Amino acid sequence: MVRLADLPEYERHHLLEKNMPPLGPLPWSNNTKPLAEKRIALITTAGLHFRGDDAFDFADPTFRAISIDDDANDLIMSHSSANFDRSGFVEDVNLVFPINRFQELLADKTIGSLADVHYSFMGAGLMPKVYEKNAMQVASLLKQDQVDAVFLTPV
Repeated sequence: MVRLADLPEYERHHLLEKNMPPLGPLPWSNNTKPLAEKRIALITTAGLHFRGDDAFDFADPTFRAISIDDDANDLIMSHSSANFDRSGFVEDVNLVFPINRFQELLADKTIGSLADVHYSFMGAGLMPKVYEKNAMQVASLLKQDQVDAVFLTPV
């Protein structure tokens, strides 16, 4: 692992700027619904989208919708981090968006159903407040789709 002292000044400053206090106690929700009955959605911060969609900009807090009906192998990554190794994604989209693994869980009845739409953000280290408006919009869309749980793949 690289030490902060070994990073260029601009990158060191960028990372130290994100040293935030703890969020505090997390709200807890008891969800007694069995996993085999839950509706699951996937959210990734890999900056995924389809070729016809707008690419993610450098400091982009927006999201892209990924329909369950679309072929995940057609997704492309426009994540802005030059430090992110994309070779695994190129070989298998499931490393950052495990849709095929969740379809297998659905087929063997481990989960109840998959959301109609899943979501991708570009997680290039923006401060949490910047994502708030779009995260609230996605939360509303997930609620409309009657999603019980989200599987997050942070990149």
